[in-house]
Amino acid sequence: MDKSAKDDEIQIEKKIFMNKIKIAWWFSLFVLSAVWIVTDPGIFTTREVIPLRNLLVQYSGILAVGWMSLAICLSVRPKFSETWFGGLDKMYRLHKWLGISVVVVSFFHWCMSKAPRWATELGLLVHRKRGPRPHATNQFEDWLSSHRGLAETVGEWMFYGTLILIGIALFKKISYRSFYKTHRLFALIYLGLVFHTIILTKISYWISPVGLVIFPLLVGGVVSAFLSLFKKIGVLRQGYGKIEKIEYFPGVKALEVVIKDIRGWGGHKPGQFAYVTSQIEEGHHPFTIASSWKENDDKINFIIKELGDYTGSLKESLHVGQTMWIEGPYGCFTFDDNCPTQVWISGGVGITPFIARMKYLSEAKTSTTQTIYLFHSAAQADEGAFAKLTADAKSAGVHLHIFVDVQGDRLSGEKIRELVKDWRESSFWFCGPLGLGNALKADFAKKGEPIDQRFRQELFDMR
Repeated sequence: MDKSAKDDEIQIEKKIFMNKIKIAWWFSLFVLSAVWIVTDPGIFTTREVIPLRNLLVQYSGILAVGWMSLAICLSVRPKFSETWFGGLDKMYRLHKWLGISVVVVSFFHWCMSKAPRWATELGLLVHRKRGPRPHATNQFEDWLSSHRGLAETVGEWMFYGTLILIGIALFKKISYRSFYKTHRLFALIYLGLVFHTIILTKISYWISPVGLVIFPLLVGGVVSAFLSLFKKIGVLRQGYGKIEKIEYFPGVKALEVVIKDIRGWGGHKPGQFAYVTSQIEEGHHPFTIASSWKENDDKINFIIKELGDYTGSLKESLHVGQTMWIEGPYGCFTFDDNCPTQVWISGGVGITPFIARMKYLSEAKTSTTQTIYLFHSAAQADEGAFAKLTADAKSAGVHLHIFVDVQGDRLSGEKIRELVKDWRESSFWFCGPLGLGNALKADFAKKGEPIDQRFRQELFDMR
């Protein structure tokens, strides 16, 4: 791909990148900023350095704790917000960007808190002996004042801990197991920051618009932190079953696992995913469900691609009869639209939600009125996997086209348009590598396709 094409791809990605995520982030910034300005408008009139610095410390602290509260609330996977965001994958993308925002504003907060000392040491500011603090009017204020030093120390160390844990989360070469175990420490860091906030926030803020916004966020954050610490996230949406069948497809390096005797599962729609694990200490991993769900059914299929140490070891570590824990379902990749034609595009293990949908269509008593094309891109050929895919497509009435990279047969927007004559009236459902998805978006956008409305893509990246 040449530079101009890559630039176009980046611009398209920016254009369509999670409008609701951007709305949520900017809305949170606006609300937190607005309530602080209404509460403490001195930021517009203060001209002295130290008082201005004190205001910025308070403002950055409000932003940091507000955003971190939102991030930790999203981490417990609240069901009510998933529909609005369009899926848990979108919620976690907001969670990620809130975490990065916390680091940025916390760094500013830390710099502002250290600035007077640094300026004094450099001779830029004359040291002034701090006068006595105002006398406490009640025992609670006296208690807060007596713990200021401890709160400042706790806040500083929690800031350092946040930097380390965010670094681990963003550095994807660190194993998922290490990420999972260390990421749960955010709950302890958050509780430390809550203590820091309660002690050092101005008393007057708590009976102001700032308090009306921050206090509920702190309550929600504390509840979420304890759910994380005690491993109770998603506990009301968990089921379990035993492995009935394991089949490995070496050509595509994927494992199909069939779980039977499912208990505690409320059902799912084709295209949704679940968090699955055979080892509680490992943590749950997100896998798309590769089977439909029927009343009185007790089986679920998963297709798991070898993508890392954990998934690569499953073909040796899993065995028939082993218990698997399942949490979910999650996701809004459910093929709901009224377009006369649907174009499904998958890459690698991204074929999984389409397999589930095809099984549903073949088992449904009423056939769909939509014309469906499935374009699957695979790096390697696997005749066994392709034969099962072909059978599923035929049974569901889906027009299947397979492209194999090693055979020089690469999928492109041009090839899709050649085979789908009414592509301008079609919806597009993509699950696969991010690079392929972005390239196809850019290609169809150039042809006038309203990708904001018709190109649905899963962001299967929980880090």
